[in-house]
Amino acid sequence: MNSDAIREEKQKIRERVWRLLESENAVSASVTGRIPSFVGSTAAAFRLSEHPAWRASRIIKAVPDKAQMPVRELALKEGKGVYMAAPKLAASKPFYFLDPEALTITPGEAAERRAAEEHALPVDVQEMPPVDLVVCGSVAVNAKGARLGKGAGYADIEVALLQEAGLIARDVLIATTVHDLQVVDFEIPESPHDFRVDLIVTPERLIECPPHERPQGILWESLKPEMIAEIPALANRRP
Repeated sequence: MNSDAIREEKQKIRERVWRLLESENAVSASVTGRIPSFVGSTAAAFRLSEHPAWRASRIIKAVPDKAQMPVRELALKEGKGVYMAAPKLAASKPFYFLDPEALTITPGEAAERRAAEEHALPVDVQEMPPVDLVVCGSVAVNAKGARLGKGAGYADIEVALLQEAGLIARDVLIATTVHDLQVVDFEIPESPHDFRVDLIVTPERLIECPPHERPQGILWESLKPEMIAEIPALANRRP
């Protein structure tokens, strides 16, 4: 399957899952084109918090999507540091750091994406410590750990940047919180830059994915020149 065919098949799966979620009232609003903010996201966050990798973590990298807001709030309440990416990684310092000891607002307020942008400390990759756990959003995921985001590609770049900087070790888990309807029982096509998740957490269950290899950094040949130009963290690191 060539790259165009992979993109087309991925989009078909996204649209299928978006329609399913809306038809089953598993989301509170239209989710087409987004990481779904699913019913039960708080329950999924609490289920994740029972995992040993969560309990052992002090620094978490979490996506800024609404679906993972309960994860960010719970992490801050437990005194964990939380890193989030700036929108589209377009800032010169592409990550925000939420320090639970320095917050002047509640963890629930700080977990909101816009509040985080206002109250968090902007940081560059070289200013970050190693990450203990990564939590990403997904549109669809299967039991092998193959996943689909909304198609923009920023999640892959975020992980690649941190891996290339040595901030995500090979044994650091990448988890995703999703609705059960987002866990599909068929193959998801993958591109070389796609990462898989190690752990799938839904409101009802926890799925440990089999071992797999991850892309170990930025695959420059997979990035369009215009995307590199729009992301300072990439433009400054381009070989």
